[in-house]
Amino acid sequence: MQLHPVDIVDEISGEDFKKNYYDLQKPVVIRNLSKEWIAYNKWTWEYFKEVVGDKKVGIYNNVKSDAYTPINKADDYTTFGEYVDMISKGPAAWRIFLFNIFSHAPQLTQDFTWPDHLMKGFVKRVPMLFTGGKGSITHMHFDIDLSHILHTQFIGRKRVLLFPYKEQHKLYRKPFEVLSLADFSNYYDHDKSKLDVNKFPAVQFAQGFDITLEHGDTLFMPGGYWHHMEYLDSGFAMSLRALNNSVTGKLKGVWNLVGMRNIDTLLKKTMPQTWYEWKQKKIYEQADKEMHAA
Repeated sequence: MQLHPVDIVDEISGEDFKKNYYDLQKPVVIRNLSKEWIAYNKWTWEYFKEVVGDKKVGIYNNVKSDAYTPINKADDYTTFGEYVDMISKGPAAWRIFLFNIFSHAPQLTQDFTWPDHLMKGFVKRVPMLFTGGKGSITHMHFDIDLSHILHTQFIGRKRVLLFPYKEQHKLYRKPFEVLSLADFSNYYDHDKSKLDVNKFPAVQFAQGFDITLEHGDTLFMPGGYWHHMEYLDSGFAMSLRALNNSVTGKLKGVWNLVGMRNIDTLLKKTMPQTWYEWKQKKIYEQADKEMHAA
């Protein structure tokens, strides 16, 4: 992989953000965007236990999906309070995916300010919380609706690997899915890395970004960006989503949600192994084309 640092700014005007990042579809980390929010100091594990500790949540392990895995199916269920207790005891590779904590505790929406000065189109009914124990991993994927994301880290550190959408075949994208066939776990640690460049040689030509987020950092991820996240410490983050600003992006997002996902789900149920084998063949054909063009 050919990785570059992500631009980091303390503050940025709406005009500069649009000109240098939004219009160019380029990621950036904004250090101080969240530091005036009430949430910056108020949101802690203990506070969340007080307000939603009894709520049932689906939790996810680090196992990558296979031909038989339904989309976004939880690996286990527990209460939020029990989950916090579990990950607080030490490394626990479990995470909560797309938890709409605000539907259970709407008062939390008063603790932050929507950054409308940066971009328009925020879907304000669904801010989402993402949590993970130390060592938990969100495997390489892109968001299915192609929304732009402002991802703010609270508590702990998280390492993030980013690639533009156009790098999809170098990343061995599974057809009709938003996932990579390759395993990028511990990509930054040579001794622990699971990335097999002999099996996935095109990955070496992929151009991307590498960044470690800390408390208060807000990462702008343009719509369609591939991302892989690893929790260096137990922590949580909030994602604010804005609809893709291009007509093409909106149409692709609708197709992904309505067409692509339903086709994949149907074929996984009716002919999982055949479907998976066809995907693998297609994945390597497309990756080979990318390598020959590089």
